[in-house]
Amino acid sequence: MDENQVFLSNIRIEDVPWHRLVTTYGRATDFPAHFDALLGSEMAEVDKAGEQIELNIEHQSTLWPATPFAMIFLAKIFRKALSSINQDINRYIVVNLLDLFIRIAESYKMGNEMEHADPLPFFKDMLKEEYLWSEEYDDEEDEARYEEDDGPFPDDLFYSFYFYSNEVLKSCNDALQNYLQSDDDEVSSKIKQLLLLIN
Repeated sequence: MDENQVFLSNIRIEDVPWHRLVTTYGRATDFPAHFDALLGSEMAEVDKAGEQIELNIEHQSTLWPATPFAMIFLAKIFRKALSSINQDINRYIVVNLLDLFIRIAESYKMGNEMEHADPLPFFKDMLKEEYLWSEEYDDEEDEARYEEDDGPFPDDLFYSFYFYSNEVLKSCNDALQNYLQSDDDEVSSKIKQLLLLIN
């Protein structure tokens, strides 16, 4: 098991400084609560949490600092839901996460076909102090970073959002393969689509 695999296996939600990771519409401060809701039994709460995460980790094929870290825990939730897919709420989670995972994989494929920097050597490098945003959220300060001449993210960091999000998807390969021959045509079709993108 290489260093990145060890990191993926051992990292906990509380290990991630969500309040310092940028999303489409701000910071990822509320992500831990959204993950908890996705593990719940209330369909309305699951739906609301899923929508908030989807809106904030991918927008028009752009991925963000919070994306690869959210993907770690979404993949764990996905595997858990897939193991009990006969329950309606779990099937709902699986179908919706497959749709999101397909968009993430398509975003990676698109970005990978363009000229890009090499990714950072290790997944955990994205949590280095130099890449984290301020402890206190300041909307104006965050906006100002987007106006900087060299942009808000170094090239290697930016490509890492895509590369490591896709690495998380690849870590789901076995779980996806195990359910490939499902009698559930919709789920099976989405899994085939995702596998084609990540393999």
